[in-house]
Amino acid sequence: MRKQSNAKNPPYPPFSKGGARSAGGFSRASISAALLAALTLAGCAVGPDYQRPDVPIPTQWRLADGEMRTVASPGWWRQFQDPVLDELVEIALRENKDLKIASARIEEYLGRYAITRADQFPQLGADASADRTRTPGSSTLSGNSTISNSFQAAGLLAFELDLFGRLRRATEAAQADLLATEEARRTVILALVTGVASNYVQLRSLDRQLDISRRTLETRAESLRIARLRFQAGLTSELDVRQAEAEYQAAAVQIPQLETAIAQREDAISLLLGRNPNAIARGRPLDRLDQPPVPAGLPSDLLERRPDIRQAEQQLVVANANIGVARAAYFPTISLTGLFGYVSPELDDLFQGPSRTWNFGGGLSVPIFTAGKIAGQVQAAEAVRQQALANYEKTIQTAFGEVEDSLIALRKGQERLRAQQAQTESYRRYLKLAKLRYDNGYTSYLEVVDAERNLFNAELATAQNQGDVLLALIGLYKALGGGWIEQAERTSASPAKVASAPPAS
Repeated sequence: MRKQSNAKNPPYPPFSKGGARSAGGFSRASISAALLAALTLAGCAVGPDYQRPDVPIPTQWRLADGEMRTVASPGWWRQFQDPVLDELVEIALRENKDLKIASARIEEYLGRYAITRADQFPQLGADASADRTRTPGSSTLSGNSTISNSFQAAGLLAFELDLFGRLRRATEAAQADLLATEEARRTVILALVTGVASNYVQLRSLDRQLDISRRTLETRAESLRIARLRFQAGLTSELDVRQAEAEYQAAAVQIPQLETAIAQREDAISLLLGRNPNAIARGRPLDRLDQPPVPAGLPSDLLERRPDIRQAEQQLVVANANIGVARAAYFPTISLTGLFGYVSPELDDLFQGPSRTWNFGGGLSVPIFTAGKIAGQVQAAEAVRQQALANYEKTIQTAFGEVEDSLIALRKGQERLRAQQAQTESYRRYLKLAKLRYDNGYTSYLEVVDAERNLFNAELATAQNQGDVLLALIGLYKALGGGWIEQAERTSASPAKVASAPPAS
């Protein structure tokens, strides 16, 4: 270690030849023994060493079934087979402002770690000065003034012996802070990729609902036209016309609501892309998006795959190391200082042998009475560790809950979608029969209106359920984490690329 090599070759003046004592009055043996003791103590560090706490982990997912396959694959969003979605994710990884902030924060904590770590090593510096002084003469003498020059150049050394591990514990905490910041950036990436995918799926679901509403509006406009013609011909009553008008307006009301939701979803995606609100390009329609395979994995793997869990663990490491920093305040602090340089009244003679000067020394600081200050610092550090431990356990439990919620949302969403699709087909057949009965005079127009209303609502619900299934699958990928985050992290460091897909009208 560098500390040990410096201790074996301290910046002290050489021992005097032919004797056992140095110019400072200490024997070579006593100084060597002191250094050996210091190095022995330097291997110890007060405070507890970190050990990962035991957390109850289920052996398998409560709702796992044979449909679950392998752990979340890299680039899972590409399995939707939508090039526009792929490009939106890549743009977000390069230009999202939250991700840029998280990346800059890593640089900040990297600098903080370097600052803390540097305290373990000798600090070397240099100092140079030049003075010219005029001293007035004495009134009792000749009264002549004196002018003197002073030139100085010296090298300085300062080194704190980390006998009780205070500096090493502080470095350990700084390193864990840095690692926690890196995991925080990966958490941003996880939320960013799944956020873009979720908002895009919701956008395509709204597009589908808007398309259904517009087609329904066109159909009801034709029904209203026919109802008016039949009323004018005296074949039906005004009641049929008013019912047709009401159904037409019911479909018309849906369109501005959906257009508002679409614009808001486009603005949300633009924000994730790090851009001003604007139209978003469209790719494949909702019902043509392929579904990625359902990911799986053991619950114990979640501790290594979820960046928020790893971040919480590093925060626990920080709190654990800070206990050692606080406890080290009970023990003495020993520092070594040294100086070697030249002092001369003449610049030409500054670096000559007679101008050489040196000194070395050591300082010892021992707390005797602090009125409970150190004890309070230790108590606070231990309490912070308890908080970090509880937060770590809570983060793990939350992660398990999110996986289970995503699994049940996916499974029940698929069941609901199948039932909804069957219901839609039934209402489509019902409408066809109702129109046939009405045209042949077997029923009133009210039956046709009821069939149209039910089919319209069923088609909207089907489009929404199709989006919900994909959202549950995206949520499962988010809950499980995995190696795809590292791949996305590499994408975020690639050069920027401009989207080429045209925006939708």
